[in-house]
Amino acid sequence: MTRGIYSILLYLLSPLVVLYFAFRGIKSPAYRLRWAERFGIARLNETDVHIHSVSMGETLAAIPLINHLMDQYPNLSFTITTTSPTGSDEVRKAFAQYLGNRVQHCYLPLDFSLSVQRFLGQVNPKLMVIMETELWPNLVHFARKRGVKVVLANARLSAKSAAKYQKKPALSQPMLASLDAIAVQTSTEAERFASLGVHAEQLHICGSLKFDLQIDEGKHQQAKALRQQWGRVQTPIWVAGSVHPGEFEIMLAAHQQILSQYPNALMIMAPRHPEQFNVAAVTTTQFGLSLARRSMNEPVSENTQVLLGDTMGELLMLYGTADAAFVGGTLIENGGHNPLEPAAMGLPVSVGPHHWDFAEITELLQKAGGLTVVSDAEQLALQLLAYFDDQQQHQNAANAGLGVVSQNRGALQKQLDVIEEQLKQAQMI
Repeated sequence: MTRGIYSILLYLLSPLVVLYFAFRGIKSPAYRLRWAERFGIARLNETDVHIHSVSMGETLAAIPLINHLMDQYPNLSFTITTTSPTGSDEVRKAFAQYLGNRVQHCYLPLDFSLSVQRFLGQVNPKLMVIMETELWPNLVHFARKRGVKVVLANARLSAKSAAKYQKKPALSQPMLASLDAIAVQTSTEAERFASLGVHAEQLHICGSLKFDLQIDEGKHQQAKALRQQWGRVQTPIWVAGSVHPGEFEIMLAAHQQILSQYPNALMIMAPRHPEQFNVAAVTTTQFGLSLARRSMNEPVSENTQVLLGDTMGELLMLYGTADAAFVGGTLIENGGHNPLEPAAMGLPVSVGPHHWDFAEITELLQKAGGLTVVSDAEQLALQLLAYFDDQQQHQNAANAGLGVVSQNRGALQKQLDVIEEQLKQAQMI
């Protein structure tokens, strides 16, 4: 498939794209808004740097990088784009004081040729930084055509994604060749990029920005205060974080097994997507477990068995209230979410077998002893009970995870070096 054929197919599928966003809007009202941005017809201002951070996880990783660039180069202005409302919320929260001044924010338009060209024509960046793996053929093509320097930062490429690119070389190879630099997370992923035809001089092995996670001490204090408020200082608490439909029932079944040995245990279940909050609540009550909803400020009493973490931006703090964590998207074929967040909060971590989006990070944590891979509710319950029963085993796993996070810091500066080199080449600094 060539880029021309891809573009034609995208236009032919445009009615389905509209239906997709309409369907998402039924469950998540935020998807009903700002459609002009999705199709590149919003009014935008010209800025120096465009940074695309996709969704919430990529945005959280990008925030320290953007803050550094803003501090180091006060003359530069930024457009920060996302594709999801959760990512948008994080941008608005992190850069509230700069919006309308040095920072403008919008959704990245869909990869229709006309939409992308209008977007680039208005923003007219000299440098584009794309976070992780959010590569769109028309975006990269027209940016390159305009002479924009393009960097893929914090880049990751799973074996599954590499195989998909391999199947469409006429589309993927010109796109990858158009990247000026790729700040890749690991040597394994660098090899995958190289196998797709990426030249060695484009590749820079920098580690993952997720290791440079900065945790505000205030989150620890808030977490400690909440646990005391709940009256659960001496009873087990675990978090099922970023879980998806298909995993809710598994988490609840595991918690039922834990309750048989620790009747006062509390599970905090935090669904990945806001549109699934009510589904998770209904599923919990169907299991016969007593529920409190964080969004409604319902009290966590001694009889509460499940706290639904149905708020946005609190998951890291909620990890801090707990003794152990499971990270979702891994017991279904999703690819998983970031296990470093609970590890950095000092928790032993469990994940399912489908963790390919974080394969290297998972392997590092697992080899160190800070993470365990489980396949079902029974294995998860047994692992959690082992941590609750044996304080030394729990502490060893927690320390192992903290050690992995500490030993792998430094990616931020390495990736900044790659970006700053492109700023120099674009004669912006």
